[in-house]
This record gives sequence, C-alpha cells and structure tokens, in this order.
Amino acid sequence: MLERFLPTREAITQSRMLRWLGPRLHDPLLWHVNRRSVARGVAMGVFFGLMIPIAQIPAAAIASLLLRGNLLIAAASTLVSNPLTYGPLYYFAYQLGAGVIGTRTPIDLTPDDVEAPVRAIDSLAQAWTWVSGIGQPLLVGMVIMAVTGSIIAYWGTQLAWRLRVAARRRRQRRERSARASARAIGSA
Repeated sequence: MLERFLPTREAITQSRMLRWLGPRLHDPLLWHVNRRSVARGVAMGVFFGLMIPIAQIPAAAIASLLLRGNLLIAAASTLVSNPLTYGPLYYFAYQLGAGVIGTRTPIDLTPDDVEAPVRAIDSLAQAWTWVSGIGQPLLVGMVIMAVTGSIIAYWGTQLAWRLRVAARRRRQRRERSARASARAIGSA
C-alpha cells in the first residue's frame, strides 16, 4: 500500500533536483531490501522521526545516503512520529528530560502545553525563552528517546529479520520432510 505514495527508484534517480548526488544515488544498498540496509534505514528513520519535528524525511534521506541505509525504509520509518503522536511523544520526552536534568514539572502540564511552543516559535528571542524554560528538558528527552529508539529499532529489525528467516527455513524443512515421507509411503 505504501508503494502507491512513494516515488519509484527510477523517478528518484532521474530527478533533475537530485542529479547533483550523481553515483551516490545509484548505490545498490540504498534500494535493495536486505537485513543490514533495512535495519540502518529503520534506525535512521526512527532517529529523525523522534528527534526533529520538521523536515524528518529529508534528514533521514540524507543520513541514509551517507550511511548507506535503505532510502525508502528510512523515509517511511520517520512516520513513527506524526501529528497524532506529537503531543504524547513530546510530553513523554519532556517528562524524561525533566527527570534526567532534575527539573520540577508543573502539576497541570498537558501534552498540548509541551507541543504548543514548538509551533509558536517565530523569533530567536522566543526560541531562547522556550529553550531556557520548557525546551531544555524537552530537548534532552528528545535526544534520549531518539538515540534509544534508533538503537532498539536497529536491533529489533535485525532480530525480526533473523526470526523470519529461521521460521521460513523451518517451514521448508517440514515441507521437504513431508514430501520425503509421502514418497517413501508411495514407493512402499
């Protein structure tokens, strides 16, 4: 289903805007679906999905180009955060950061209170006020969540891939065994 909305490999490699990337864009690891490139793509997507609220997909794509992760998987993995999950994620990040820094959290703090300043910042003075108040624990929490989430995503993808391959091999062995038994019964 996701393939309908994502551009094809050919569309991306032939794009005039991306031509400056040259041979780097033709690296097979950016497009092949294998355990390592998919795990890297998922980790980068989760990292940038949790770390920055805007331009997540371009950031994950650039990291994917540099670290040779699956480009489309990295872009899709940024959807771990979306408009429905921003409030709870930022609230948890703020609570986590406040706990690490040792900042006291207001009792009546809601997820909307944490998310609203991110949308409202339009000047450097507002940004500094936000960072020195609610922003510092939020940023610390986002960094911790992004790093932890990307590590879990990488190793979780590796584990899921290995379990899937092991299950497929067990199924193939059972099928071969069943065919051999059927042949043995049929020849008897």
